Amino acid sequence: MTELKDLEQEMGRFRGRLLAAAAFVLIAFALLIARLVHLQIFRHEELATQAEANRIAVVPIVPNRGLIVDRNGVVLATNYSAYTLEIAPQRGKDASAELDSLIDDLSTVIEIAPKDRRRFKRLQEELKGADSLPIRTRLNDEEVARFTAQRFRFPGVDVKARLFRNYPLGEVGSHLLGYIGRVNQAEKEAMEDWDDAEQGNYKGTEYIGKLGLEQSYERELHGTAGFEEVETSAGGRAVRRLRSHPPTPGDKLVLSIDIRLQALVEDLFGERRGALVAMDPRTGEVLAFVSKPTFDPNLFVDGIDAESWRELNESIDKPLLNRALRGTYPPGSTYKPFMAMAALNSGKRSPHTIINDTLVFSFGGHRFGSPETERGGLMDMNRAIVHSSNVYFYSLANEMGVDLIHDQLYPMGFGRKTGIDMEGEVTGDLPSTEWKKRRFKKPEQQKWYAGETISLGIGQGYNNFTMLQMATAMSTLVSGGQRFKPRLVREIEDVITGQRKRVASDALEPLPYKPDDVEVIRRALQGVTQEGTSRASFIGAGYASGGKTGTAQAVGARANERYNAAKLEEHKRDHALYVAAAPIDAPTVALAVIVENAGWGSDSAAPIARRVFDYLLLGQYPSEEDMALMREGKAKAPVGTPRKASDIPLPGQTTAPPVAAAAAAVAATATATVAATAGAAAR
Repeated sequence: MTELKDLEQEMGRFRGRLLAAAAFVLIAFALLIARLVHLQIFRHEELATQAEANRIAVVPIVPNRGLIVDRNGVVLATNYSAYTLEIAPQRGKDASAELDSLIDDLSTVIEIAPKDRRRFKRLQEELKGADSLPIRTRLNDEEVARFTAQRFRFPGVDVKARLFRNYPLGEVGSHLLGYIGRVNQAEKEAMEDWDDAEQGNYKGTEYIGKLGLEQSYERELHGTAGFEEVETSAGGRAVRRLRSHPPTPGDKLVLSIDIRLQALVEDLFGERRGALVAMDPRTGEVLAFVSKPTFDPNLFVDGIDAESWRELNESIDKPLLNRALRGTYPPGSTYKPFMAMAALNSGKRSPHTIINDTLVFSFGGHRFGSPETERGGLMDMNRAIVHSSNVYFYSLANEMGVDLIHDQLYPMGFGRKTGIDMEGEVTGDLPSTEWKKRRFKKPEQQKWYAGETISLGIGQGYNNFTMLQMATAMSTLVSGGQRFKPRLVREIEDVITGQRKRVASDALEPLPYKPDDVEVIRRALQGVTQEGTSRASFIGAGYASGGKTGTAQAVGARANERYNAAKLEEHKRDHALYVAAAPIDAPTVALAVIVENAGWGSDSAAPIARRVFDYLLLGQYPSEEDMALMREGKAKAPVGTPRKASDIPLPGQTTAPPVAAAAAAVAATATATVAATAGAAAR
């Protein structure tokens, strides 16, 4: 039986389905149009910015680090550009094995020495989170070309242009200049506390100053970072430079240091250890800032290798210790002129007070002795300083007491930071009753005993000072109480405008010394060079100087027996010291020098001071024969015919460099390095 279809009903169903489908299509198109309107109109600006950001990368350009030159324009720190081969650190369980395999493959294209691998491993540990680390530095053009041709084989490896610091004179002035090194994790965390502007200025910066002036003047030397916008491919490769803003090089530091004098003094020390600080009492400018032994700061520029670091760090001579800034020593008899001024200023003694020096001072059942070379006899203040009478100053210390000594010598610069423009200075130790309470924990150790005061008078006991403090105090003493914060940087030059800003030493409130009292001390100091312990070193000097020798006991040098240097290990022998100023009537230079474990100050320290004065006051440089003897500590007065200082080349130079030509060459290098860095970022 045939079933009859209801056409009307079928048509109704069809129309309903058609309308539903049409409605669905219309709604879908409406949603698409609405979304399109939302994206193209309401979110157009936001999405356009995102799209542009995906296409354009902003690359920071690290500025060229500022130069450092001495007072005469001799370049001490500069820059050069070079290519480095860098690897992006791999992470994951098998990262170490994969990295080793990658480095093995790289070594078939570019030579990678075992020391390069060790340095890379060390950088991995120290710089966790770094974007890339160098496996090889200072690639030549052939190596760059060879790698570029096979770059596709090494994902995550690239050649980059970097700026490297260079110290042309090597070890000369290393403790003064310091060095730069890679930013470590602790320094990165410290940078997070900087304001946004400072953080932005250090984007892309991988090296900062670590020691010396490189660290203390980091902000001035760093400069202002630039940037460039580059168009990138889908793979993140830069394909086109859109616009750029060049970086501003760091400022140039002009030091008060005379680098020829610095090099001379370092040479005079030879293989001996010690320190010397020379400064101008009229301005506070430091003329020489020597610490021996030195080190080569170039070793640290792209990461020091483990062998060199071990040699420097474990050496018994401690070449990394800045002895001028951080080495503290008992001043020995060089302390006596300062004690004499303290006595005059406090009214405890007149210059005419007579003390009978019997070579022994008894106190509390203890006998304080004098060296076998001391004369003894009746001593006024002048004779006590000239002939270095221990008994005179034992009795003076006993009369003054520890707290008065402290209160008189603290303003001179003892036991306090001088405020020099270099980080890391130590305070030294100028004892007082309060100082001892702070220094020790046990009550029986905190008590000050009267017998402890006696040895302070001759610069022993708890006294410990740096050569910087000694030179500053000497400057204050011979200038009649005029005080300055010592300065190493004389001027800061803007390399763009050429303008120089003078960095004046901060003048402190003068000490109220009476001119007659200052004259007493000056005449006594002059007497030391004419009839006292340093007379042999100043025979035939063409100027009048004043000074005081000293011998200071080294830690562990004596053990309840008569001192005999020949029976002691070299590092346990006494230190030799000398403080001096010249010309004595109107001083233009004051200095303090120590030669560690060298014995008498008259034998080892005073001869160095003589050559410094000859250089600064007469323009004379020691003869070759004299230099050879001085390095061995075997000369007092100069030997042979002195040479003209300006004729002597700096280390590593055959002739004295024309300053203007050297500066021009460095400026050209600076321009080239900025261009190279920008070009590398675009690539």
